[in-house]
Amino acid sequence: MSVKTFGYSQDFELESGKKLANLQIAYHSYGQLNEDKSNVIWVCHALTANSDVFDWWPGLFGENELFNDKDYFIICANVLGSHYGTTNPLSIDPDTNLPYYSDFPQFTIRDIVKAHGLLADHLGIQEINTLIGGSLGGQQALEWTVSKTIKIHNLIAIGTNAFFSPWGIAFNESQRLAIEADASYKEKRDDAGLNGLKAARSMALLSYRTYNAYGTTQVESDHDKTDAYKASSYQAYQGDKLVRRFNAFSYWYLTKAMDSHHLGRGRGQVEQVLNSIEGVNSLIIGIPSDVLFPPQEQEFIAKHIPNAEYYELHSFFGHDGFLIETKTLTQVIGNFLEKHNTKAENHLNLIKE
Repeated sequence: MSVKTFGYSQDFELESGKKLANLQIAYHSYGQLNEDKSNVIWVCHALTANSDVFDWWPGLFGENELFNDKDYFIICANVLGSHYGTTNPLSIDPDTNLPYYSDFPQFTIRDIVKAHGLLADHLGIQEINTLIGGSLGGQQALEWTVSKTIKIHNLIAIGTNAFFSPWGIAFNESQRLAIEADASYKEKRDDAGLNGLKAARSMALLSYRTYNAYGTTQVESDHDKTDAYKASSYQAYQGDKLVRRFNAFSYWYLTKAMDSHHLGRGRGQVEQVLNSIEGVNSLIIGIPSDVLFPPQEQEFIAKHIPNAEYYELHSFFGHDGFLIETKTLTQVIGNFLEKHNTKAENHLNLIKE
Protein backbone atom coordinates (compact mmCIF):
# COMPACT_ATOMS: atom_id res chain seq x y z
CA MET A 1 0.00 0.00 0.00
CA SER A 2 1.58 3.27 -1.11
CA VAL A 3 1.49 6.54 0.77
CA LYS A 4 -1.01 9.16 -0.35
CA THR A 5 -0.77 12.93 0.10
CA PHE A 6 -3.44 15.56 0.72
CA GLY A 7 -2.55 19.17 0.04
CA TYR A 8 -4.38 21.91 1.93
CA SER A 9 -4.82 24.99 -0.25
CA GLN A 10 -5.30 27.55 2.53
CA ASP A 11 -2.92 28.76 5.22
CA PHE A 12 -2.90 26.41 8.20
CA GLU A 13 -3.08 28.41 11.43
CA LEU A 14 -1.33 26.89 14.41
CA GLU A 15 -2.41 27.18 18.03
CA SER A 16 0.35 29.78 18.44
CA GLY A 17 -1.21 32.00 15.78
CA LYS A 18 1.60 31.36 13.30
CA LYS A 19 0.66 30.02 9.87
CA LEU A 20 1.97 27.35 7.55
CA ALA A 21 1.44 27.60 3.82
CA ASN A 22 1.17 24.61 1.47
CA LEU A 23 0.41 22.08 4.21
CA GLN A 24 0.90 18.51 2.98
CA ILE A 25 -0.48 15.54 4.91
CA ALA A 26 0.84 12.06 4.11
CA TYR A 27 -1.40 9.11 4.95
CA HIS A 28 -2.13 5.45 4.34
CA SER A 29 -5.58 3.95 3.97
CA TYR A 30 -6.63 0.32 3.73
CA GLY A 31 -9.95 -1.17 2.70
CA GLN A 32 -13.06 0.64 1.54
CA LEU A 33 -15.62 2.88 3.16
CA ASN A 34 -18.94 1.10 3.49
CA GLU A 35 -22.14 2.65 2.18
CA ASP A 36 -22.95 4.66 5.31
CA LYS A 37 -19.27 5.40 6.06
CA SER A 38 -19.56 3.81 9.51
CA ASN A 39 -16.54 1.46 9.34
CA VAL A 40 -13.68 3.92 9.86
CA ILE A 41 -10.77 2.91 12.09
CA TRP A 42 -8.45 5.89 12.63
CA VAL A 43 -4.98 5.17 14.01
CA CYS A 44 -2.86 7.88 15.63
CA HIS A 45 0.80 6.93 15.50
CA ALA A 46 3.54 7.47 18.07
CA LEU A 47 6.67 9.66 18.05
CA THR A 48 8.84 8.31 15.22
CA ALA A 49 6.38 5.99 13.46
CA ASN A 50 4.89 6.61 10.04
CA SER A 51 1.42 6.26 8.53
CA ASP A 52 1.88 2.63 7.40
CA VAL A 53 0.23 1.02 10.41
CA PHE A 54 0.14 -2.41 8.74
CA ASP A 55 3.94 -2.27 8.83
CA TRP A 56 4.59 -1.12 12.42
CA TRP A 57 1.62 -2.64 14.30
CA PRO A 58 1.45 -6.19 12.88
CA GLY A 59 -0.55 -8.67 14.88
CA LEU A 60 -3.26 -6.10 15.55
CA PHE A 61 -3.48 -4.55 12.07
CA GLY A 62 -3.21 -6.57 8.87
CA GLU A 63 -5.15 -8.50 6.25
CA ASN A 64 -6.08 -11.30 8.67
CA GLU A 65 -5.93 -9.41 11.97
CA LEU A 66 -8.58 -7.87 14.20
CA PHE A 67 -8.32 -4.61 12.29
CA ASN A 68 -8.29 -5.71 8.67
CA ASP A 69 -9.02 -4.21 5.28
CA LYS A 70 -11.96 -6.50 4.56
CA ASP A 71 -14.19 -5.26 7.38
CA TYR A 72 -12.88 -1.75 7.93
CA PHE A 73 -11.65 1.39 6.27
CA ILE A 74 -8.43 1.97 8.19
CA ILE A 75 -6.57 5.26 8.01
CA CYS A 76 -3.41 6.54 9.63
CA ALA A 77 -2.09 10.05 8.93
CA ASN A 78 1.55 11.01 9.36
CA VAL A 79 1.67 13.72 12.01
CA LEU A 80 2.61 17.33 11.42
CA GLY A 81 6.37 17.82 11.75
CA SER A 82 7.25 14.18 11.13
CA HIS A 83 9.87 12.88 8.72
CA TYR A 84 7.51 10.79 6.60
CA GLY A 85 5.78 13.09 4.15
CA THR A 86 3.72 15.55 6.16
CA THR A 87 5.00 19.14 6.29
CA ASN A 88 8.04 19.18 8.58
CA PRO A 89 11.29 21.10 9.24
CA LEU A 90 12.89 19.70 6.07
CA SER A 91 10.00 20.99 3.93
CA ILE A 92 10.48 24.07 1.79
CA ASP A 93 9.54 27.40 3.35
CA PRO A 94 7.72 29.28 0.56
CA ASP A 95 9.05 32.58 1.91
CA THR A 96 12.69 31.58 1.38
CA ASN A 97 12.48 28.63 -1.06
CA LEU A 98 14.78 26.80 1.37
CA PRO A 99 14.05 24.16 4.01
CA TYR A 100 12.79 25.48 7.34
CA TYR A 101 15.19 23.56 9.59
CA SER A 102 15.21 25.33 12.99
CA ASP A 103 12.96 28.10 11.65
CA PHE A 104 10.00 25.75 11.54
CA PRO A 105 7.24 27.07 13.85
CA GLN A 106 6.60 25.12 17.03
CA PHE A 107 3.33 23.19 17.04
CA THR A 108 1.24 21.29 19.54
CA ILE A 109 -0.76 18.09 19.80
CA ARG A 110 -3.82 20.21 19.07
CA ASP A 111 -2.26 21.34 15.79
CA ILE A 112 -1.60 17.70 14.85
CA VAL A 113 -5.24 16.85 15.58
CA LYS A 114 -6.46 19.88 13.64
CA ALA A 115 -4.57 18.57 10.61
CA HIS A 116 -6.21 15.16 11.07
CA GLY A 117 -9.56 16.93 10.95
CA LEU A 118 -8.71 18.54 7.62
CA LEU A 119 -7.87 15.14 6.17
CA ALA A 120 -11.08 13.64 7.53
CA ASP A 121 -13.08 16.42 5.87
CA HIS A 122 -11.22 15.87 2.61
CA LEU A 123 -12.11 12.16 2.69
CA GLY A 124 -15.74 12.84 3.57
CA ILE A 125 -15.41 11.15 6.97
CA GLN A 126 -17.96 12.48 9.45
CA GLU A 127 -17.70 9.76 12.09
CA ILE A 128 -15.04 7.40 13.38
CA ASN A 129 -16.02 3.93 14.49
CA THR A 130 -12.81 3.41 16.48
CA LEU A 131 -10.09 5.94 17.26
CA ILE A 132 -6.95 4.26 18.61
CA GLY A 133 -3.46 5.32 19.60
CA GLY A 134 -0.66 4.62 22.03
CA SER A 135 1.86 7.01 23.61
CA LEU A 136 1.90 10.25 21.59
CA GLY A 137 -0.79 8.59 19.47
CA GLY A 138 -2.93 8.24 22.58
CA GLN A 139 -2.43 11.92 23.34
CA GLN A 140 -3.78 12.71 19.87
CA ALA A 141 -6.74 10.36 20.31
CA LEU A 142 -7.71 11.95 23.62
CA GLU A 143 -7.29 15.49 22.29
CA TRP A 144 -9.41 14.73 19.25
CA THR A 145 -12.11 13.17 21.40
CA VAL A 146 -12.38 16.10 23.81
CA SER A 147 -12.30 18.61 20.94
CA LYS A 148 -15.65 17.15 19.77
CA THR A 149 -14.98 18.12 16.17
CA ILE A 150 -16.02 14.71 14.85
CA LYS A 151 -18.30 11.91 16.08
CA ILE A 152 -16.29 9.12 17.71
CA HIS A 153 -18.00 5.90 18.76
CA ASN A 154 -15.12 3.95 20.33
CA LEU A 155 -11.95 5.39 21.90
CA ILE A 156 -8.94 3.19 22.68
CA ALA A 157 -6.02 4.97 24.37
CA ILE A 158 -2.95 2.97 25.40
CA GLY A 159 0.03 4.00 27.51
CA THR A 160 -0.77 7.70 27.41
CA ASN A 161 -1.95 10.57 29.60
CA ALA A 162 -4.30 13.53 29.90
CA PHE A 163 -1.36 15.90 30.23
CA PHE A 164 2.34 15.27 29.84
CA SER A 165 4.14 14.85 33.14
CA PRO A 166 7.17 16.78 34.46
CA TRP A 167 8.96 13.41 34.35
CA GLY A 168 8.18 13.00 30.65
CA ILE A 169 9.13 16.60 29.86
CA ALA A 170 12.44 16.06 31.66
CA PHE A 171 13.14 12.97 29.52
CA ASN A 172 12.38 14.96 26.36
CA GLU A 173 14.44 17.96 27.43
CA SER A 174 17.42 15.71 28.12
CA GLN A 175 17.12 14.32 24.60
CA ARG A 176 16.88 17.81 23.10
CA LEU A 177 19.97 18.85 25.06
CA ALA A 178 21.82 15.94 23.47
CA ILE A 179 20.73 17.07 20.01
CA GLU A 180 21.65 20.69 20.72
CA ALA A 181 25.07 19.60 22.06
CA ASP A 182 25.86 18.33 18.58
CA ALA A 183 27.52 21.40 17.02
CA SER A 184 26.25 20.46 13.57
CA TYR A 185 22.63 20.92 14.70
CA LYS A 186 23.10 24.67 14.24
CA GLU A 187 23.86 24.13 10.56
CA LYS A 188 21.18 24.32 7.90
CA ARG A 189 21.47 20.92 6.29
CA ASP A 190 19.30 17.80 6.29
CA ASP A 191 21.83 15.64 8.14
CA ALA A 192 22.58 18.16 10.90
CA GLY A 193 22.51 16.93 14.50
CA LEU A 194 22.56 13.21 13.75
CA ASN A 195 25.16 12.36 16.39
CA GLY A 196 22.98 14.18 18.91
CA LEU A 197 19.93 12.32 17.62
CA LYS A 198 21.74 9.00 18.15
CA ALA A 199 22.39 9.94 21.79
CA ALA A 200 18.82 11.14 22.21
CA ARG A 201 17.42 7.84 20.94
CA SER A 202 19.66 5.94 23.34
CA MET A 203 18.22 7.99 26.23
CA ALA A 204 14.65 7.49 25.01
CA LEU A 205 15.05 3.73 24.81
CA LEU A 206 15.66 3.57 28.55
CA SER A 207 12.19 5.03 29.07
CA TYR A 208 10.59 2.62 26.59
CA ARG A 209 11.93 -0.59 28.13
CA THR A 210 12.56 -1.90 31.65
CA TYR A 211 15.32 -2.92 34.04
CA ASN A 212 14.17 -6.54 33.83
CA ALA A 213 14.07 -6.52 30.03
CA TYR A 214 17.68 -5.35 29.83
CA GLY A 215 18.62 -7.79 32.58
CA THR A 216 17.39 -10.64 30.41
CA THR A 217 18.05 -9.61 26.80
CA GLN A 218 21.42 -7.87 27.34
CA VAL A 219 22.90 -10.03 30.10
CA GLU A 220 26.53 -11.13 29.67
CA SER A 221 27.63 -14.76 29.72
CA ASP A 222 31.31 -13.82 29.97
CA HIS A 223 31.84 -12.59 33.53
CA ASP A 224 35.48 -11.71 32.80
CA LYS A 225 34.54 -9.04 30.27
CA THR A 226 35.54 -5.45 31.08
CA ASP A 227 34.32 -3.69 27.92
CA ALA A 228 32.23 -4.09 24.74
CA TYR A 229 29.10 -5.02 26.66
CA LYS A 230 25.90 -6.16 24.93
CA ALA A 231 23.92 -3.33 26.50
CA SER A 232 26.39 -0.78 25.11
CA SER A 233 26.25 -2.13 21.57
CA TYR A 234 22.47 -2.38 21.76
CA GLN A 235 22.13 1.31 22.62
CA ALA A 236 24.43 2.30 19.77
CA TYR A 237 22.58 -0.01 17.37
CA GLN A 238 19.20 1.49 18.23
CA GLY A 239 20.58 5.02 17.88
CA ASP A 240 22.05 4.22 14.48
CA LYS A 241 18.75 2.71 13.33
CA LEU A 242 16.87 5.92 14.02
CA VAL A 243 19.58 8.09 12.46
CA ARG A 244 19.22 6.13 9.21
CA ARG A 245 15.48 6.84 8.98
CA PHE A 246 14.75 10.12 10.76
CA ASN A 247 16.06 13.66 11.15
CA ALA A 248 17.10 15.60 14.25
CA PHE A 249 14.89 18.60 13.53
CA SER A 250 11.67 16.58 13.38
CA TYR A 251 12.63 14.73 16.54
CA TRP A 252 13.30 18.00 18.41
CA TYR A 253 9.98 19.52 17.34
CA LEU A 254 7.91 16.39 17.97
CA THR A 255 9.20 16.08 21.52
CA LYS A 256 8.19 19.73 22.03
CA ALA A 257 4.72 18.87 20.73
CA MET A 258 4.50 15.99 23.19
CA ASP A 259 5.46 18.35 26.02
CA SER A 260 2.56 20.64 24.99
CA HIS A 261 -0.10 18.01 25.60
CA HIS A 262 -2.64 19.18 28.17
CA LEU A 263 -6.35 18.51 27.76
CA GLY A 264 -7.17 21.26 30.27
CA ARG A 265 -5.41 24.12 28.49
CA GLY A 266 -8.05 26.78 27.91
CA ARG A 267 -10.81 24.37 28.91
CA GLY A 268 -10.71 24.16 32.71
CA GLN A 269 -9.90 21.34 35.11
CA VAL A 270 -8.70 18.17 33.41
CA GLU A 271 -11.13 16.07 35.43
CA GLN A 272 -14.05 18.11 34.09
CA VAL A 273 -12.74 17.91 30.53
CA LEU A 274 -12.52 14.12 30.71
CA ASN A 275 -15.95 13.98 32.31
CA SER A 276 -17.35 15.83 29.29
CA ILE A 277 -16.57 12.83 27.05
CA GLU A 278 -20.10 11.50 26.72
CA GLY A 279 -21.52 8.93 24.36
CA VAL A 280 -18.08 7.48 23.58
CA ASN A 281 -17.25 3.88 24.48
CA SER A 282 -13.80 4.25 26.03
CA LEU A 283 -11.14 1.61 26.69
CA ILE A 284 -8.05 2.88 28.50
CA ILE A 285 -5.08 0.53 28.70
CA GLY A 286 -2.17 0.93 31.11
CA ILE A 287 1.08 -1.01 31.37
CA PRO A 288 2.30 -1.51 34.97
CA SER A 289 5.96 -1.72 33.92
CA ASP A 290 5.79 1.53 31.90
CA VAL A 291 8.14 4.11 33.44
CA LEU A 292 7.41 6.87 30.89
CA PHE A 293 3.61 6.78 31.10
CA PRO A 294 3.04 4.95 34.42
CA PRO A 295 -0.35 3.28 34.90
CA GLN A 296 -1.64 5.83 37.39
CA GLU A 297 -1.92 8.20 34.42
CA GLN A 298 -4.24 5.82 32.57
CA GLU A 299 -6.17 5.06 35.77
CA PHE A 300 -6.76 8.81 36.12
CA ILE A 301 -8.16 9.00 32.59
CA ALA A 302 -10.43 5.99 33.06
CA LYS A 303 -11.66 7.27 36.41
CA HIS A 304 -12.92 10.53 34.94
CA ILE A 305 -14.31 9.48 31.55
CA PRO A 306 -17.91 8.37 32.14
CA ASN A 307 -18.26 4.57 31.98
CA ALA A 308 -14.72 4.06 30.71
CA GLU A 309 -13.19 0.61 30.96
CA TYR A 310 -9.64 0.17 32.25
CA TYR A 311 -7.33 -2.74 31.49
CA GLU A 312 -3.80 -3.42 32.71
CA LEU A 313 -1.57 -4.91 30.06
CA HIS A 314 1.18 -6.79 31.85
CA SER A 315 4.29 -6.73 29.73
CA PHE A 316 7.95 -7.54 30.26
CA PHE A 317 8.81 -4.74 27.82
CA GLY A 318 7.47 -1.63 29.55
CA HIS A 319 6.12 1.20 27.42
CA ASP A 320 6.91 -0.64 24.18
CA GLY A 321 4.54 -3.37 25.31
CA PHE A 322 1.71 -1.70 23.38
CA LEU A 323 3.57 -2.49 20.14
CA ILE A 324 4.63 -5.99 21.17
CA GLU A 325 1.79 -7.63 23.13
CA THR A 326 -0.55 -7.73 20.14
CA LYS A 327 -2.02 -11.14 20.92
CA THR A 328 -3.32 -9.91 24.27
CA LEU A 329 -4.42 -6.59 22.78
CA THR A 330 -6.37 -8.41 20.09
CA GLN A 331 -8.28 -10.34 22.75
CA VAL A 332 -8.90 -7.34 25.00
CA ILE A 333 -9.84 -4.92 22.24
CA GLY A 334 -11.87 -7.59 20.46
CA ASN A 335 -13.91 -8.21 23.62
CA PHE A 336 -14.42 -4.47 24.03
CA LEU A 337 -15.57 -3.95 20.45
CA GLU A 338 -17.77 -7.04 20.54
CA LYS A 339 -20.08 -5.11 22.82
CA HIS A 340 -20.33 -2.19 20.42
CA ASN A 341 -19.32 -3.37 16.97
CA THR A 342 -20.58 -6.59 15.40
CA LYS A 343 -17.78 -6.62 12.80
CA ALA A 344 -15.25 -7.41 15.50
CA GLU A 345 -17.30 -10.35 16.75
CA ASN A 346 -16.61 -12.67 13.82
CA HIS A 347 -12.86 -12.17 14.05
CA LEU A 348 -12.89 -12.62 17.81
CA ASN A 349 -14.79 -15.90 17.46
CA LEU A 350 -12.11 -17.15 15.07
CA ILE A 351 -9.45 -16.32 17.66
CA LYS A 352 -11.32 -18.18 20.39
CA GLU A 353 -11.66 -21.25 18.18
